Amino acid sequence: MSAAHAAKRLWNRVPPPARDAGLVALAALDGWLTYWNDAPLGPALPALACVALAARRRFPLVVFLLTLPATLVQDILVAPIAALYTLAERSRDRRLLGLCVFLSAVAMVLHSPLNDDGSTSQAWTLVYLLYNLATATAPVLLGQLVQARRDLARRLEEIEEAREHERELHAQAVLARERAQLAREMHDVVSHQVSLIAIQAGAMQVAAKDADSREAARTIRSLSVDTLDELRTMVTLLRASGGAATELTPQPTLADLRRLVASSGIEAELTGDFPASVGTPAQRALYRTVQEALTNVRKHAPGATATVELWHDGDAVGVTVTNSAPSRPSLPLPGAHQGLLGLKERADILHGSFESGPTDEGGYRVRMRIPSRAD
Repeated sequence: MSAAHAAKRLWNRVPPPARDAGLVALAALDGWLTYWNDAPLGPALPALACVALAARRRFPLVVFLLTLPATLVQDILVAPIAALYTLAERSRDRRLLGLCVFLSAVAMVLHSPLNDDGSTSQAWTLVYLLYNLATATAPVLLGQLVQARRDLARRLEEIEEAREHERELHAQAVLARERAQLAREMHDVVSHQVSLIAIQAGAMQVAAKDADSREAARTIRSLSVDTLDELRTMVTLLRASGGAATELTPQPTLADLRRLVASSGIEAELTGDFPASVGTPAQRALYRTVQEALTNVRKHAPGATATVELWHDGDAVGVTVTNSAPSRPSLPLPGAHQGLLGLKERADILHGSFESGPTDEGGYRVRMRIPSRAD
C-alpha cells in the first residue's frame, strides 16, 4: 500500500465535524499570525470568516461571500482558499466560479497598500492582480478535479451495477434456454417411449387370456397414461420460461431415421433421400419431426399406416409424414400439442416453415421445410 493511499484511508476515518473543527482552528491561527494593524472592526471580520467555515458544506457560496470582507482588511489565506475549494467542489456553474475567483483576487489587491509613484503603483497592481488570480484559481481547479473524480467514481459504480444486471439477465436467459431445451427433449424422447409402452400395454391387455396378465397390462397402461399426463404438465411449466434454444448433445441424425421408423410400432414406409450436404441442425429438426409425427399416429390414430417422405427442393430439404385414418378407437392418452409447437419453434429457429393439419381422407399430415445448410 502506498503512503498516499494510507494517508487517504486515515483521512477518511476522521469524521467531518472533526475536520471542520481543525480547519476553523487553522484559519484562526492564520488570522492571528497575519493580524498586524488596527483595522476597522478589528479581528471581528476574520473571526466571522473562520467560524463560517464550519457551514461551508451546506452553504458554500454564502461562506465564500463572508470571507471577502475579511480579505479586504487582513492578509488571510486559509479561509478564502478553503471557501473557494468547497464551492468549486460542489458547484457546476463555471461562470459563478470564475466570478468568485475574480472577486477574491480583487479583494486581495484592494487590501494591499499602493505606492506613491503612480506608474509603479499601476504596474505592481497589475502584477499583484495576476498573482492573486492564480492563487484563487488553484483551489477552484482542485475542487473541480475532486468533483470530476467523484462523478467518475459514481459513473463507474453505475456501470458496474449495469454490468451486474446484464450478467443476471444473461444467467436468466441461459436458464430459460436450458429449461426450453429440457422441455423439448422430455417431450421428444421420453413421451415417445412412454406412449409406445402405453400402446403395447393396451394391446397386451386385449390379447391376454388370463386375468393376471390382463391386470398387469392394465396397470402398466394406467401408469403410462399417468406418466404422460404428468410429463405434459412438466413440459408446460418448463416451456413457460423458455425461449428459442439450441440443441442438446448428443442428438440423433438422419442416419437413425430407418431405425426410428422400424421401431415405431406402426406400419410405416420411408421413401426418398437427402443430399450429403444437409447440415446437422437440419438433420436433427427433421428427425424430431418424424419422431413426433409417428408418436402422434400411435397415440391418436390406432391401426393407421404412415408414409415418411424425404425430399429436397433446391437449397431446401423437407420431410412429409402422412398417416391414414385410424382403423380403431384411440386410447385416451393425454396430449396438449406441445410437440407440434416445439416443431414449429425448431422451424422458426432454422428459418424454415412447418405445417400440420388433417387430410381429406381422414388422416393427418405433418410437413417441415428448412434450408439444407441451416445452423
